[in-house]
Amino acid sequence: MSDERLDPELPRAVALAWGVAAHPQRGPKRELSIERIVEAAVAIADAEGLGAVSMSRVAASLGFTTMSLYRYVTSKDDLILLMQEGAITPPVPDEAAPRSWREGVTAWVLALRAAYREHPWLVDIPISGAPITPNSLLLVDWFLREVRELPLSDGEKMSTLLLLTSYARATSAQERDLRVAAAAAADPGDVTGESAFAALVELVTPERFPDLSPLLAAGAYVAEPGTHPGETDDDFSFGLLRILDGIEHHVERVAAGARPEASAPAPPSPVIALPRDPKVREAAKARREAEKALREAQKREREAIKHALERERAAREKGARG
Repeated sequence: MSDERLDPELPRAVALAWGVAAHPQRGPKRELSIERIVEAAVAIADAEGLGAVSMSRVAASLGFTTMSLYRYVTSKDDLILLMQEGAITPPVPDEAAPRSWREGVTAWVLALRAAYREHPWLVDIPISGAPITPNSLLLVDWFLREVRELPLSDGEKMSTLLLLTSYARATSAQERDLRVAAAAAADPGDVTGESAFAALVELVTPERFPDLSPLLAAGAYVAEPGTHPGETDDDFSFGLLRILDGIEHHVERVAAGARPEASAPAPPSPVIALPRDPKVREAAKARREAEKALREAQKREREAIKHALERERAAREKGARG
């Protein structure tokens, strides 16, 4: 009986990603490998986009025939799945590092967005089902670690992951598309809206557009002069903070409903002036202080996210200059 490992009940590309697929019995004279093929395909996609990737193009870049590749990767779809797996390598932080769930989830979203920025073609890969490859599941595991202590059901945690993944993907696709459009345009103002600003001010009248007209006249509808699409993270940061606020609000509602006192009946006697009770006043004071502390913490979080995004942008600009 042959001792060659057989593929488990997984698609060929998924088994390759897990390292449990049988290797080809015969290969080209000069050794090829899945790793070399995927690296070459990723390099082509990074330079020219996903549409430039083909089995023949990858084979030529490695100096092999197309048939040589098929001994390792059976189809272009399998190759793209392996490219996606290779392009997303989650920088999972040390679990011992103390941080709030909002800080942890923010780091997770920024890591996902960084991968989309490094490999913009990732957003062009259609979503075909639940992630089942190692790196994609590491991302899921990392996220679940960050929300481990939240009083949410398993389904709610996965829905939260889907919401944030969709946000990171959509904003990254928009940023990429605007950058491509700006690079192709003869005048960047055609993309930002600057070129049409003067005409729009005349056409967008208060009678027809009562709410848009004053905003346009104030210059808030178009990008600031000299600003290129995708250069500012203000919109992304604002959206992410609002999503986190919504999740936090839901978490607080769930936590309140889970506490025994939340379902307890109201005090039966209206005669007792509870607001004058020292313990009630003390509890109300503590609540106000906690709310104030929460607002201050949220402000610090917004500033931290803003600074993190600025550092990320500065690093990209430094890398581009280097």
